Amino acid sequence: MEPGMEELMPRLLPVGDCDLAEDFDPTVPPRTPQEYLKRVQIEAARCPDVVVAQIDPRKLKKKPTVNISISGCQPAPEGYSPTLKWQQQQVANFSAVRQSLNKHRNHWRSQHLDSNVTMPKSEDEEGWKKFCLGERIYSEIDALSDNENLGIDYLKVGFPPLLSIVSRMNQATVTSVLEYLISWFGEKKFTPELGRWFYALLACLEKPLLPEAHSLIRQLARRCSEVRALEESKNEEQISALNLIICLVSRYFDQRDLADEPS
Repeated sequence: MEPGMEELMPRLLPVGDCDLAEDFDPTVPPRTPQEYLKRVQIEAARCPDVVVAQIDPRKLKKKPTVNISISGCQPAPEGYSPTLKWQQQQVANFSAVRQSLNKHRNHWRSQHLDSNVTMPKSEDEEGWKKFCLGERIYSEIDALSDNENLGIDYLKVGFPPLLSIVSRMNQATVTSVLEYLISWFGEKKFTPELGRWFYALLACLEKPLLPEAHSLIRQLARRCSEVRALEESKNEEQISALNLIICLVSRYFDQRDLADEPS
């Protein structure tokens, strides 16, 4: 380091020249405060004035892109916009569900799961999709055979969000599974299985929301409004389910700019 650099980097503490023994070896661990300070001085003097990072130019060829949507939800089809009274009632019901879940979480968590229930690890995206939606929806099989209709095979139809299951999920897992299912929903159609899990995961989200969860639920509401707007058959049951999710995101989680205007 050049002497002139000292003026740009003033010493915080006065450190003079250290009187050390002739056999001082800076390569061995210091034994005294004086040896430590001398070693620091030697290492600082060896630092180059300018440091240049070695960057692989191949990594800069692909410019990262970030897509940010700030638009609100698309309006409901004419005649299907929920009333304010209906929305307020859904928020009240949802709040009661959350309170009950929090109150009895430890009880349900202590309940033994059936032998056929194996919850995937938090990072297992495909495993959670199969667990929640079942092999039938995951593999896009249109219908069950007559033999399969004789009994419920949860591996094929998906496990419902039972309290004994969701009570075992911490916030990191809740957020991860919500992200997995929203990603699935971004390219697939809405199903009752998906709706049940969305409702349960929203009920498990803790407030105040973490930034990741905040972004996810807004993405979910917007996607619900897109699917609702494209609903050609005007399936009242499905539109009502989509209205419910939009209502909870916008009015319970205070994303008011996404709320449906009362009919």
